[in-house]
Amino acid sequence: MSFTLDDVGLTHGNGFCALSDICLSATQGEHIALIGPSGAGKTSLLTTLGTGHLPTRGHMTVLGQSVSMQPTARQLKALRSRIGTVHQAAPIPPRQRVVTAVLAGKLGQWPLYKALASLAYPQDIPGASKALARVQLEDKLFARCDQLSGGQLQRVGIARVLYQQAELILADEPVSALDPALSLATVQLLVQEAAARGATLVASLHAVDLALACFPRIIGLRHGRMVFDLPAPQVSQAQLQALYANDGPAQPLPTLQQTAPAMVMACR
Repeated sequence: MSFTLDDVGLTHGNGFCALSDICLSATQGEHIALIGPSGAGKTSLLTTLGTGHLPTRGHMTVLGQSVSMQPTARQLKALRSRIGTVHQAAPIPPRQRVVTAVLAGKLGQWPLYKALASLAYPQDIPGASKALARVQLEDKLFARCDQLSGGQLQRVGIARVLYQQAELILADEPVSALDPALSLATVQLLVQEAAARGATLVASLHAVDLALACFPRIIGLRHGRMVFDLPAPQVSQAQLQALYANDGPAQPLPTLQQTAPAMVMACR
């Protein structure tokens, strides 16, 4: 198994319950999309899987390591070096060079001397350039991160995960700052990268049509709980409407405004 969550809950110090009764497992190499309205718990679930938060209830195992039994700092560091995270807003220092930001993907895997040296002088410029080329940013190799747009920074974060070659890829709204065509291409890239290496991919997506077209397994979250866990073809319009329902007037489902058949063909 890539990960297993057994009745996992997450309550923050202020008493807010972010996740409740999460029972979820994935075999190595699965591709899973998380969907649901804002505040549903998608980011909390991804952060918990990435060990940014440790469960306050239940048991969780990630890549063979139990993270519910107070793992040591050393164990967590070793585990996190095998997990790649794409953030909605990449946590990249503004004055950092793009090449350094990409190479940071392997800092947890390198010996300390090499990691420190790479912060002063990039240790694998060809590797960083290759990863940036895959997200169409090879010309930004030595640019400063504060000179990039939000969408470009998001792609730098994806290039960092590609360079890391993680066993588990967690992508939190990885295309929120991208236009529809680039969003589709970027999700395709993540899916293809995971498939080529047998990595597990879990992505939260705002665009429901993109999730249904590119991911075989869909998990719906609402109010911190799992509403459904289904193969994409079995997710009905009624289930989606209920998932995104609110107390006000009916709202259209978030999409990329592209036809589903065309998108499915593009993702294959």
